Amino acid sequence: MARVKGAMMTRKRRNKILKLAKGYWGAKSKHFKMANEQVMKSLTYAYTGRRLKKRDFRSLWITRISAACKMNGMNYSTFMNGLKKAGVAINRKMLAELAVNDKAAFTALTEMAKAQLA
Repeated sequence: MARVKGAMMTRKRRNKILKLAKGYWGAKSKHFKMANEQVMKSLTYAYTGRRLKKRDFRSLWITRISAACKMNGMNYSTFMNGLKKAGVAINRKMLAELAVNDKAAFTALTEMAKAQLA
């Protein structure tokens, strides 16, 4: 049986890792072993970061909504409760967008929430 040599696939695999490690500092972009370790760690960070981004943005939206509510004489939790009772289904991303860009519309929503709670 003929001997199979894996030079081509090995080189391809190594070059793929070294391409991903482009721009890393020092030997991490040149030596396969160090590059491989760093790429694995970087991919883990990227995976985690994609999940953390969702948390961070939700927190930012809630902070913006809360600040806008305070300007209209309400707090965040009573505002959200009032909207829920009024049957208004707007997500936090859009509420934050309204709070920043369309203050009149947001004020109308707070009045609606106040009316529903009273």
